Amino acid sequence: MLYTPAHFNVEDRALAAELVRSHPFATLITMGEEPIVTHLPLLLVEDGTAWRLLGHVARANPHWESWEAHRRVLAIFHGGDAYISPSLYTTKKAVPTWNYALVHVHGTIEPTHDSEAKERVLKALIDRHDVAYHRQWDELDAEFREGMKKGIVAFSIAVDRVDAKFKLSQNRPAEDRARVLQAMLAGEAKHRLLAQWTSALAKAD
Repeated sequence: MLYTPAHFNVEDRALAAELVRSHPFATLITMGEEPIVTHLPLLLVEDGTAWRLLGHVARANPHWESWEAHRRVLAIFHGGDAYISPSLYTTKKAVPTWNYALVHVHGTIEPTHDSEAKERVLKALIDRHDVAYHRQWDELDAEFREGMKKGIVAFSIAVDRVDAKFKLSQNRPAEDRARVLQAMLAGEAKHRLLAQWTSALAKAD
């Protein structure tokens, strides 16, 4: 369970989807007797209100073998984080904190060893991240492509729960929030990223 105080809970599904699409490199955890973890890109597919995540792991990665007994998985998408100095607050009685945005996606995983299914997953990922490579992949000889596909296990995750937590100083007074936002806008890339999520959250509200 993700600890999420009411201040930081985001129920806007579209905003959660935006984070997942913007930061596709996820942490995939199989919730078995002992958690098994792989870091990998996942592709969000939306069909109305239903979500699926597509991806693949190397056949040499023993993670996929756990799915025979444990189909429940958790995918964590990290949307950025940054230190927040108490010097930004109007009161001196304050302590440092860390702001961040993330989405936890729960579901049931269905692995596949079928060549055509793997092809669909691979092409979906290629079209999302490197569409110019699609033609090059198609022009590779069939034997090479099949050899590459034999080295992976593709999967689809049927999503049944999404938890989004955007900890962006919503629990602070308005003046403090404004100061934090200005500091984020004037900061490094990671700070500006959180400023974007702050603005997106304000629009969603």
